[in-house]
Amino acid sequence: MERHDAAVSLLASQVKQFYDRKKQFRIYHGSTNSTRQSQYWPDSMVDTSRLSNVLAVDTEKKVALVEPNVPMDKLVEATMASGLVPPVVMEFPGITAGGGFAGTSGESSSFKYGFFDRTVNAIEMVLANGDIIQATSIENSDIFYGAAASFGTLGVTTLLEIQLIDAKPFVELTYCPVASVEESVRKFGEATADPSTDYLDGILFAKDHGVICVGRLKDKPNVSVRVQRFSRSTDPWFYLHAKKLIAKSNKPVTEAIPLVDYLFRYDRGGFWVGAYAFQYFVTPFNRVTRWTLDRFMHTRVMYHALHKSGHSKRYIIQDVAVPYEAAGEFIDYLEKSFGHYPLWLCPLRQRGQSEYSPHGLMAQTADPNAPTMLLNVGIWGPGPTRRRAFVNANRELERKVHELKGQKWLYAHAYYTEQEFWDIYDRKEYDALRAKCHATYLPSVYDKVKVDVAAEEQALKESWKIWVLTKFWKIWPLSGLYGVCHAAIGGDYLKLRGKKKLD
Repeated sequence: MERHDAAVSLLASQVKQFYDRKKQFRIYHGSTNSTRQSQYWPDSMVDTSRLSNVLAVDTEKKVALVEPNVPMDKLVEATMASGLVPPVVMEFPGITAGGGFAGTSGESSSFKYGFFDRTVNAIEMVLANGDIIQATSIENSDIFYGAAASFGTLGVTTLLEIQLIDAKPFVELTYCPVASVEESVRKFGEATADPSTDYLDGILFAKDHGVICVGRLKDKPNVSVRVQRFSRSTDPWFYLHAKKLIAKSNKPVTEAIPLVDYLFRYDRGGFWVGAYAFQYFVTPFNRVTRWTLDRFMHTRVMYHALHKSGHSKRYIIQDVAVPYEAAGEFIDYLEKSFGHYPLWLCPLRQRGQSEYSPHGLMAQTADPNAPTMLLNVGIWGPGPTRRRAFVNANRELERKVHELKGQKWLYAHAYYTEQEFWDIYDRKEYDALRAKCHATYLPSVYDKVKVDVAAEEQALKESWKIWVLTKFWKIWPLSGLYGVCHAAIGGDYLKLRGKKKLD
């Protein structure tokens, strides 16, 4: 804690210097699991990348004291050494505790516990004027609830106390085939009502063909249940394995998966997004090629390549959630508009284990008339090749989600106009919190997540260099090779070498 306190004290003094000059800064984490552009400006940032330690695991209170840049695999390793595990674990091992708190993460246990931030008991924050505060549901409760999903726009989270539950060595996973969206929703309802269910998600391979995966923590598998792993280069990718299992049998199939393999089962291949890389490079997609290229098919490396190649501007990468009753209509819309399969399905409990709070960006989810459960749908695949059509497709998706009274996660590109954005999110409460945290000189959430299409088009008109580079970059396979080469070399893919400033 002495090392931590010294680091936070130094960080607070840096933030205060920005505040005194009313100079915008960004928070540098050292990595990102967002598809939005994120870069490092040496003279306009505060560096939290070294706040990456699990400081304590309390087995009596069942909590972990965690710095914000602790990734999920490191957190799980530290807690499982004490027989415990976080109730909500983001399914990519490189996602950090601070990122999950500030960015609204929901995973396969969120039907039970809600978003990741609902499993946080307390935070330490450096406010935007350099003050260091503690916040809980009782002390500074408005900041505690408001900091969740704020994307660092109220200040810098420097410590989190995270709830833990008893871990068990295995997850007994039952793969249940489904033949429609309606059947999927019904299965989710049945599994949610069963108190023995610990994990729950699903995959649609087509509108009439999918699987619901129901997981239960187990000390040891039943004798009749085979053990299956997903973390080794010789193991299958999870979604392909699930598809193969239900193709062989029209009945539920059960396997036992080591807990860590289950938690990070989508890491290899990034769900199924990695398959698009094989398509892009016209490479056969089979067990041999997946094994050969396994190093490049883990999400940490894939995000590196994605950012360096610029391909996040060419792929629809969106997570949204709609009420259960709107799921059928929404899947119909996606099929007609995009035709992307597979689709990831994940039921989310909106309120989780936290009490009602009117504060923060997601305050509308506390509306007593809002549904308790939402269905998260992951939509990941190629978009239209023309930039204007690509933007319009994303905007139509955002409009449809809003029409169905759903929500969109802001880790990805957002194409709302400013008016549209604040018609959805609670600007009054958010702005009040920004003022209380002395953060009005910092970029707002909208500033951080928006795609400024008008600025892009103006830059193309005004600079022949940008126009030529944009055309050159579209020549196959230059951008893809550039991203892969940088991923192979490694290093920090967020840093800019120059002295570019924010203001």
